[in-house]
Order: sequence, then structure tokens, then C-alpha cells
Amino acid sequence: MTGKTATPLPIARGLRCRCPRCGEGRLFDGFLTLRAKCERCGLSYSFADAGDGPAIFVIFIAGFIVVFSALITEILYQPPFWLHALLWGPMILAVTLLPLRSMKGLLIALQYHHKAAEGRHDGRSDA
Repeated sequence: MTGKTATPLPIARGLRCRCPRCGEGRLFDGFLTLRAKCERCGLSYSFADAGDGPAIFVIFIAGFIVVFSALITEILYQPPFWLHALLWGPMILAVTLLPLRSMKGLLIALQYHHKAAEGRHDGRSDA
């Protein structure tokens, strides 16, 4: 390879919430509302269907972080239950809401990159 390419990898485009084709246009209109198409290259986002995937990944990652932190805190300091609620309530909100948009962008970019589509039945029997 000679030199750096002008467009980043699909993973970087997705995490930055940019168009999976050009890497320039914004992917979202609101917090999680997908735009109809890219404002730069005109790519229609009608193919994009991340479903519940981003939420599942975020739940697993956030669950591990919060439960591990709460257990370590309980073992080391044994704070009262009201303090646990005060500590972990805001942390749960932070570790679930902050990465959700980037995770959705990542899954949409990977879906575009790998040309993933809904399963189709072609009528053949594999048996």
C-alpha cells in the first residue's frame, strides 16, 4: 500500500455515525432516528435495519461493567444500599445511552460493507 487512503474503514465510519459509503454525510437525524439518505453522496439508508442488535450489545457490555463495579465496591467498602442506588443508577444510564448511537452506526456500516440483507427463500430444498 502506498500512502493512507482518504476514506476510513467501515468500523470507523460506523462509530463516527457517518455514511457507510462516503464517510462524510451524517447517518442520524436525531438521537437514533436514521436519515432517509446521505446528504453528501445520496446513498439511500433504506437497506439499514439494525434491529435490536445495538441494544443487545450495549446491554451485555453495560451489564458487565455495572455488575462488576458494584460487586467490587460491595466487597471492598460495603456501603449501604441507598448509596448503591445513588452510584449505580446514573452509571447505568451513562453506560447504556452513550454508546447506543455509535453501536447502531457501527452495525449499519457493517451491514452495508458486507452487503447483508434479509434472508430469502429461493424455493429449493436442501434436504
